[in-house]
Amino acid sequence: METSNEPPSNPVKEKLRAGGKTAGAWLASGSPVIAEILSLAGFDWLVIDLEHGAGDYMTMLSQLQAMNGSGVVPLVRVAGNDPLIIKRALDAGAWGVVVPDIRTRKEAEAARRAVKYPPQGGRGISGNTRAGAYGMQNSKLLMQTANERTMLVAQIESLEAVANLDDLLKVEGIDVFFIGPRDLGTSMGYFNDAAHPEVKKVIAVIEQKVLAAGKVLGTVTDSWEAAQARYQRGYQFLSLLSEVSALGKLASDLVARFRQAY
Repeated sequence: METSNEPPSNPVKEKLRAGGKTAGAWLASGSPVIAEILSLAGFDWLVIDLEHGAGDYMTMLSQLQAMNGSGVVPLVRVAGNDPLIIKRALDAGAWGVVVPDIRTRKEAEAARRAVKYPPQGGRGISGNTRAGAYGMQNSKLLMQTANERTMLVAQIESLEAVANLDDLLKVEGIDVFFIGPRDLGTSMGYFNDAAHPEVKKVIAVIEQKVLAAGKVLGTVTDSWEAAQARYQRGYQFLSLLSEVSALGKLASDLVARFRQAY
């Protein structure tokens, strides 16, 4: 939510359009405290995960409120490509959504319609949402400028999506094509195996096509070294950590060192 007289711009969209690289993180715990901590850490964007995360609508709202004023761009991975779910996330103050498992041009166009107000889309209008400052201050201007500010991140995570990728790349309004490597590998018959050589070959095809089309490429990473390698390959939108995985690793490593010592 923004309360100044001027409508906010989206610094992530501006950086991506200029060819810059961005760093983000995944929020799966549902905790507004952790959302606030990571928002103050300096990430460009944070994704509240409502597909696999522990949160619900009210914890999402609390996390969005916790990020307010930090300068981070708040995004929500919705549970599915449902216009009602997408609308509620955006009305709550998310500046964009990550839509899982986009497979066809029809699905991609449906996601865009859900994200954008008319005439670019079909998002429903309400004058009393958090995204519209609850009808106060610059509410009308916030809504009029929302289409420029909101982001659509389409997850590519199946062989069907790869087969339809040329068509998906033609859909206007998708800001990032985000590879989901584990689901992609599973769709190929390699359960939860993003490192299989055949999966890596398909990921390379996705990379080549997305970059050749002049579109933005994103994915998850599990180490700084992996992130650097992907940035060098042309990725601009990388999740550098998931807070639950990072905390779990930190705790496990400390306990292991304790057990070794004592």
